[in-house]
Order: sequence, then structure tokens, then C-alpha cells
Amino acid sequence: MPRKRRTWYPGAKFHVFSRGNRKQLLFYDRQDFVKYLSLICEAKTNYSFKLQTYCLMSNHVHLQIQTENTNISRIIGYIHSHYARFFNDKYELVGHVFQGRYKAELIQYPDYELEVNRYIHMNPLKANIVNNLNDYPWSSYHAYAGRKLDPLIDGEEIKAMLSYFPSPQISNYEHFLTSDTSPFDVI
Repeated sequence: MPRKRRTWYPGAKFHVFSRGNRKQLLFYDRQDFVKYLSLICEAKTNYSFKLQTYCLMSNHVHLQIQTENTNISRIIGYIHSHYARFFNDKYELVGHVFQGRYKAELIQYPDYELEVNRYIHMNPLKANIVNNLNDYPWSSYHAYAGRKLDPLIDGEEIKAMLSYFPSPQISNYEHFLTSDTSPFDVI
């Protein structure tokens, strides 16, 4: 029986989640994280999409993506097939690197878009990897907090997300991340 086709249309937004095969590590060292990010950059060059938020954890990845004219399956297929080849070559392995088909939840409402952003950025804190989000380098959090430019995240995407918050936007955004409030309670 064939797999059900994913819903897709130009401009669709997704929360993409993918885990290492058998929940094993996807990233062993800094070079692995950098390679995955460079593949996102290559995919952005080859296909049209916007990366809104990301977090790379040791055994899984979260991406918040808005497609333009390219189906989400082509984008993720490019990134994951190239990363799997790199990973298997580097560690002299064979077989699957990613566990099954990636998950892609369609994001249709602004409040859910903000919830996904919070969920992705809070992953390292919730997993007790760090005590402060500033200490985790493999996430787009630093760009949203105004601490560094991130070539993968378009500045307009950050402005659009922060526009939901009153001034001072970054401070209110950071409060939103660490609180249990609804995204629109702070507006």
C-alpha cells in the first residue's frame, strides 16, 4: 500500500521533526552539526524555502520551514540523503541514519506557529542539556534573541515572528519562551 502523500501547497509552513535511527545519535561532533547546517544552506540555494526556526539535538532535529515553490519532501529529501551519505562515509557505516520517514506537521495558524517556535527553541532546556538557552549553539535562538546573525534565518522572518510581541519585543519574546502563557497573552 503506498504512503499517503503529504499536504503541500506553495507557502505552506511545517514543523519538521526527524530522529536518528533507533533513537541513536545523528551528531557525534561539531563537524557533524556544521555539515547538517551547511546542507540546509545548500538546499536553500537549490530550492526555494525559508527556514524560520531550527534546533539540532544530538539524536533528532526540529525545523520550522515555509515552502515557496518546492515541495517539502524534496527539501528534506535533499538534506537527509546528503547527510546520511556524509554520516555513513565518515563513520564507515551502512544503512539508515534517520528513523523512518520524517514528520511534517502543517502549521496553519499564527498561535501554533509561535508555539512551534517556542517548542523548538526550548528543546535543549527541556532536555536538561543546558541551564540557559544562550549556552546551546545549535539553534536559531541566538538570532531571535538578537545575539548573533544567523545566515540560515532570514532577518525578515525574525521580524515577522517578533512582530507579535509588544515593545521591547526581544524581552517579551524571551519571557514567552520560558512561560506557560498562550502566545497571544503577551500581545
